[in-house]
Amino acid sequence: MATFISVPLKKASEVDLVKPLSKFVTATYSTGEEQGEYTRAVEELNKLRKNALGRPLDKHESSLEILLRYYDQLCAVEPKFPFSENQLCLTFTWKDAFDKGSLFGGSVKLALASLGYEKTCVLFNAAALASQIAAEQNLDNDEGLKAAAKYYQLASGAFGHIKDTVLSALNREPTMDISPETVGTLSLIMLAQAQEVFFLKATADKMKDAVIAKLANQAADFYGDAFKQCQYKDNLPKYFYFQEVLPVLAAKHCIMQANAELHQSMLSKQKKRFGEEIARLQHAAELVKTVASRYDEYISVKELTDKINRALTAAKKDNDFIYHDRVPEVKDLEHIGKAALVKATAITPPLSQKFSDLFEKMVPIAVQQSMSVYNQRKAETVNRLVGTMREATNLCNGVLASLNLPAALEDLSGDSIPQSIVEKARSIVQQGGLQSIEQLIRDLPELLTRNREILDESLKMLDDEETTDNELRAKFNQRWNRTPSGDLYKPLRAEGANFRNVLDKAVQADQVVRDRYNTHCDMIALLCKPENELIAAIPSANPAKTLQGSEVVNVLRSQLAQLDEVKKERETLEGEVKAVTFDMSTAFLMALAQDGAINEEQLSVSQLDQLYGSYNQRVQASLHTQEELLGQVQVSHQEFSSLKQSNTEANQREEVLKKLASAHDSYVEISSNLREGTKFYNDLTEILLKFQNKCSDIVFARKTERDELLKDLQQSIAREPSAPSFSVPAYQSSPAAPAAGPTPAPRTVFVQQPQQPQQEPQAKPQPPARPPPPSFIPQAASAAPSNAPPTGPPTSHPPPVAPPSQPQGPPYPTYQGYPGYFQMPMGYNPYAYGQYNMPYMPYQATPGQGGYPAAPPAGQPYPGYPQQPPQQPPQQQPYYPQQ
Repeated sequence: MATFISVPLKKASEVDLVKPLSKFVTATYSTGEEQGEYTRAVEELNKLRKNALGRPLDKHESSLEILLRYYDQLCAVEPKFPFSENQLCLTFTWKDAFDKGSLFGGSVKLALASLGYEKTCVLFNAAALASQIAAEQNLDNDEGLKAAAKYYQLASGAFGHIKDTVLSALNREPTMDISPETVGTLSLIMLAQAQEVFFLKATADKMKDAVIAKLANQAADFYGDAFKQCQYKDNLPKYFYFQEVLPVLAAKHCIMQANAELHQSMLSKQKKRFGEEIARLQHAAELVKTVASRYDEYISVKELTDKINRALTAAKKDNDFIYHDRVPEVKDLEHIGKAALVKATAITPPLSQKFSDLFEKMVPIAVQQSMSVYNQRKAETVNRLVGTMREATNLCNGVLASLNLPAALEDLSGDSIPQSIVEKARSIVQQGGLQSIEQLIRDLPELLTRNREILDESLKMLDDEETTDNELRAKFNQRWNRTPSGDLYKPLRAEGANFRNVLDKAVQADQVVRDRYNTHCDMIALLCKPENELIAAIPSANPAKTLQGSEVVNVLRSQLAQLDEVKKERETLEGEVKAVTFDMSTAFLMALAQDGAINEEQLSVSQLDQLYGSYNQRVQASLHTQEELLGQVQVSHQEFSSLKQSNTEANQREEVLKKLASAHDSYVEISSNLREGTKFYNDLTEILLKFQNKCSDIVFARKTERDELLKDLQQSIAREPSAPSFSVPAYQSSPAAPAAGPTPAPRTVFVQQPQQPQQEPQAKPQPPARPPPPSFIPQAASAAPSNAPPTGPPTSHPPPVAPPSQPQGPPYPTYQGYPGYFQMPMGYNPYAYGQYNMPYMPYQATPGQGGYPAAPPAGQPYPGYPQQPPQQPPQQQPYYPQQ
């Protein structure tokens, strides 16, 4: 009776996890230590998949542990990598576990770029292997019974989990083996078998009959539900697997119900309800009789039948001779209770006993994304503060240059170079002068061109693949049922458009820097010249030594010193702002653990306010101080200018000194801008190369998916009928054995019955001349008419064999005839001349061809066919069936 149902495993195609995951690790984590650790973890994950799916698995707990460990690792790694069609694209291909396909079409399979699909199929295999391990257990001891019940409940829980999650995990129609209907049915079957194992254990432990009856009745109920589930689902019965399972479920339902009635009858006997005992035993006997008559090839119930019959015979005997209790109808019997001791195991990872996450230190992708956005917010905050301070410094320098300060205070002699101009000239020369700026300007177009080429090549890959996808979609219409490339590439195209806008803005910024360089180029070149040439280029003026000891000069120098102090404080403050660090991953992980989601904006803004609030106040205070000092400097400069002698030479000298001071400031700013631009283009190149790799990976994955889909379409087309069905003529439907040679066109044979006129068959084109058939008269029809045609002399050929019961040539129609009747060869009718009242014509032999042989004399052999005429083509096959 112990026939248990197990489920076959799905087969997976090989997938290389190392290359795409390692690319993501390299692109995401810059630290060499982290990269090495995570790359080794990726290789371990690939080995784990090969062990779990790349080889046949034994029906042992160790094999199940490998599958469960791989499933746990998939669950752990899913939130840490961006598995999707347009990011980290990995295509997993699995074959249907039940539908083996056809000889030419191959088995049904599905390829999806979804880690949820991989998880679902791995969990299906874990459940299937658990069912196989349970079916292999020895149910004669407690350890085997406990193990079987454990694995059946695990299989039931796994199948039930797939039923609840498969549609959301795949976002498309799954194959039939993992569809909710199929796995729901399998979950019920596994639960019923677990309940049956508990019934067997209760029976072995000799528990009370009332308990055993309830356990058996509950098992019968589970089997009945599973049978109904199989029977009422349209798609399940077409599987050969379920065609084999259905009778087992029906038999198990009856057997468990019979066991329940048997043990309940024992309880009735204990309560001295002898009529009820007999009624239950009779019902149990009917149930096992049904199983024996319908499902004997699947389950043997001989032992149970004998047990029930012995109990029924004894009960009837005792009742007939002693108790005389009335036997009630089955419908009037009290219903047997139910006791469900089994429950589907909840699927909550980790399921394996010794699971350790290979990527334990890697934060989930949600935290990574939140960290990326946080870093952007932090960079914007730092850039805003630093930019504000640099802008204020540039404004201060511009105002002082327009006032020719501090050069005006140093140039009181009127014929020497101010010390500030000398220092600025020396600074420019130390930084490389015009050559360094010109070299940076020449490098920018090359960097720009390189970035544009990378971006164009990346988008071209997407365009080419999308064009191919659209062409195939137009060709196959609804059969091309994968995500359109146009929809899939929208995020990538938006990212590419953003990069193009960034490049366009960078080109405009480069032009602004060039224009500014062209404006100050001459003065920068003057500052790069030796000191004697610089002195000669600056006009001399009358001395103004009288102002050297004046109070206004001292006030201006004090104010300029305060401004220099403000600028130095800003440089220190800028370094402090850039040095601020804080690890937000801990806060994001806590939020993810508590709420299941991360409110990045709220957490980031709050933290940035705490970090940079004080720095923002110090920057604003610095701006306010500078504004006050610049106002005081302008007032003092007006007083200083009014005291100086005003003449043309002095004005020209002051104008040149202003331009030199402004040229120095412009040189510093242009150099800084060009270096930032070079760094920007180099950094953008790395980003664009990552973007190109992302595009290349997704295009490669799409090409692989396209090839798989094309192969499946070709197989499905090969499985389709090549022509519409048509009805076969009735005269071709008679069974016939295959002919030895080419089969001629079918012809109807009309057998003449005496005194029954019959129409002559329609004449048809005849093949080349062949010998006519012999005059063969069966024994049962030896009374031939007197006007039979004469026959020729007998020959020495061997006698022909009587025609077989099944003709070997074309499908002749069969006629019942009379006893001893043998069907005549095709086209032969010995009575035809009498039917049409035609005059008898003596037979005239054809030259080169023998006549019809006559009947053989008694005791002599029957003549055979004459040989083929010599003019017969050698490749012509015999027209009549050969023995």
